[in-house]
Amino acid sequence: MDRGDLFTGPFDPRPLAERMRPRRLEEIVGQERLLAPGAALGEALRAGHLHSMILWGPPGTGKTSLAQLVAEAGDAEFEALSAVTAGLPEVRKLLREAEQRVVLGRRTVLFVDEVHRFNKAQQDAFLPAIERGSIVFVGATTENPSFELNSALLSRCRVYVLEALKVPAILTVLRRALATPERGLGARGLSADEEALMLIAEAADGDLRRALTMLELAADLAKEGRIARETALAVVSDRRRRFDRKGEQFYDQISALHKSVRSSDPDAALYWLARMLDGGADPDFLARRLVRMAAEDIGLADPRALPFTVAAWQAWERLGSPEGELALAEAAVYLACAPKSNALYRAFAEARAAVEAHGSLEVPLHLRNAPTPLMRELGYGAGYRYDHDEPEGIALGQRCLPEELGEPVFYQPSERGAEGRLREWLSALRERRRRARADEEP
Repeated sequence: MDRGDLFTGPFDPRPLAERMRPRRLEEIVGQERLLAPGAALGEALRAGHLHSMILWGPPGTGKTSLAQLVAEAGDAEFEALSAVTAGLPEVRKLLREAEQRVVLGRRTVLFVDEVHRFNKAQQDAFLPAIERGSIVFVGATTENPSFELNSALLSRCRVYVLEALKVPAILTVLRRALATPERGLGARGLSADEEALMLIAEAADGDLRRALTMLELAADLAKEGRIARETALAVVSDRRRRFDRKGEQFYDQISALHKSVRSSDPDAALYWLARMLDGGADPDFLARRLVRMAAEDIGLADPRALPFTVAAWQAWERLGSPEGELALAEAAVYLACAPKSNALYRAFAEARAAVEAHGSLEVPLHLRNAPTPLMRELGYGAGYRYDHDEPEGIALGQRCLPEELGEPVFYQPSERGAEGRLREWLSALRERRRRARADEEP
């Protein structure tokens, strides 16, 4: 039965995006990598060879439509549920019905939208049915399956990555909706300025469902049967770009910002900072990450970087948005242009590794304070040399680490920025220390 047959009268209450769902594989746009002739998924579906799969991609890229076409390609029954509202009782009911169809020689494609919202026990419920072949499982998710789905389910499914739609692909569907009378807007005799369609396609930000929703609204607002630029501007105003504050996109973008700073690319750093702010990222979080970048990737190559980013954070806290965002942008550019060194980051990691490897070593007696007579009798502070009283202001022969550690070198400055000068001074100091200690050994 055609999905539109439920509404046989002149009034179809379904949104335009639902009415315009592809009815054939060839109507799906923007996923040529998966569906073009010769592509694995496209060839399998054209041959009617069904298999369980996970469809991973941003909203509005055709995951639900593709799942429906999977069922049609294999002449199978299509059942759908949403992990947002369904629980184990609904899952078990559908699985029982699928088992009954198998007896009658009929297959079932079970589509689970937002599958990442199911917990491990709920995901495990599908495994026996997938293994027996009583269902062809199709899960849809906007989140990285590696993190959100358990390994048992992943091992039984192929993962296909759907891409956000490019503007030309969205324009194709917008024009198709305007020209299609039975499902789209063609019966209304509307025309649209090309600039208006372009505004809608760009504002959709890769989401075809969003584009069709905006087109439908623009059609309702159109005057004299024409969707003009002004109408499109009214529809697309205040549209944020695609962003998920807790999902994969969030971590991908903060990673891009951090790595752009590390690569000394101020233009890229500004772009990713602007993208995250535009998408609604918490500026306080971004300020913290900038401080982290100053410590991790710049360190003592530019000792001003850390106080600079802390000052930018404080400016944001005092000014708020949008004025304070400029301070964060200034910090991002400063960090990107600063000399880079992860010497301090590596040194601290090695020091922590030494702590974990050697356990709770005792503080050498000469480094301990001795505020009581008993502690002095036990040798606390004995032999300590007060550096300020030494000829060079440093007690060169004095050891400050437990003997069990030997003479590790954790911090090795780079030759970049201020660390270059620090490297020369520290290398000379370490050599004088080595000689002094060798001279003092019996």
